[in-house]
Amino acid sequence: MSESIEDIIQEMMDDPDNKEFKDLGWRPVIQVPSTARILIASQAPGKKAQESNKPFYDPSGKLLREWMGVSEEVFYESGLFGIVPMDYFFPGKANHGDNPPRKSFADKWNDRILATMPDLELIIIVGNYAMKYYLGKEMERNLTETVRNYKQYLPAYFPLVHPSPLNIGWRRRNPWFEEDVVPDLKSRVQKILKNN
Repeated sequence: MSESIEDIIQEMMDDPDNKEFKDLGWRPVIQVPSTARILIASQAPGKKAQESNKPFYDPSGKLLREWMGVSEEVFYESGLFGIVPMDYFFPGKANHGDNPPRKSFADKWNDRILATMPDLELIIIVGNYAMKYYLGKEMERNLTETVRNYKQYLPAYFPLVHPSPLNIGWRRRNPWFEEDVVPDLKSRVQKILKNN
């Protein structure tokens, strides 16, 4: 029997490594229904997501939902989507975008959190940090080639570029992504939702 998500989160909140976030009144920004069929494995919450305590509640989330063909209501309320980043707290701002997730965080918590969602059918890996964690040496030489060759990671994993507005240049330089990859993602997501 898996641990209770409430117990894991309480342990996380009491961890000295997370004291600064607890002192700010922040809670881990995750979505982990036990009924989840699709996991969004992402990087770290942005400031808006941390303030609302709602993962992907920002322009990146809006685009991600468009790519999958799901409404905000289905994404947050159906119980079919889990969202587990590499760090569950906003890491702060950097010169370009946000700071990276803390290196040791996912190793410490993610396996235990994922064990509370036993019926996952697809893990959508969003961004380079998450790809390195979930795919490791199976990654291609960079993010672009990993996403281009996404079919080799199916049916378990579906690697994606991060839907951040900062990546609009990447999407313009790689039109194959929205022409070929996004429609396949949408089709696979819709098939899982239809069967559940």
